[in-house]
Amino acid sequence: MKSNNIHIRELTVEDAPGLLKLQEENREFFERYSPTRTPDYYTMESMLTRIQKQTEARQNDQAYDFGIFTNDNDLLVGTVSLFQVMRGPLQSAFIGYDLDQKYNGKGYTTEAVRQIVEYGFYELKLHRIEAGAMTHNIASIRVLEKAGFHKEGVAQKNVHINGKWEDHQVLAILNPGS
Repeated sequence: MKSNNIHIRELTVEDAPGLLKLQEENREFFERYSPTRTPDYYTMESMLTRIQKQTEARQNDQAYDFGIFTNDNDLLVGTVSLFQVMRGPLQSAFIGYDLDQKYNGKGYTTEAVRQIVEYGFYELKLHRIEAGAMTHNIASIRVLEKAGFHKEGVAQKNVHINGKWEDHQVLAILNPGS
């Protein structure tokens, strides 16, 4: 899937070095918004395992993970995913993403979110995609709003991040065709 500045695609084992570099270079930045990661997370073995698990989750219709790549030089600058895919009467998933701090403010995350939402609605036939962003992560909330998500409320002490339970703004988008 391609837009003006970026494209998203499944990660392969060939992407593991780029994924490791992305994670290492943005460790401090990403860990401000992510559950606690152990030091062994930042290894090539861990990245290869991550990609393998993503492939299995996709095959089992549980999650759909993509790398975010620049169009001009095919550089891996982030990730975007639909996870906790629920079928049956829900037909929903959660969205998550991260972007290299050096590329923030260029609209890349908004483009990636729009692409994966389109994929979720038109390829996966989802009815609803939900997101949660720490209430003080205004940039992430803004990305979601620009991509068409609406605020639904605040989930208090919802996710354990850096040793603390953090409140999250809950946002969602509904498939206009369902």
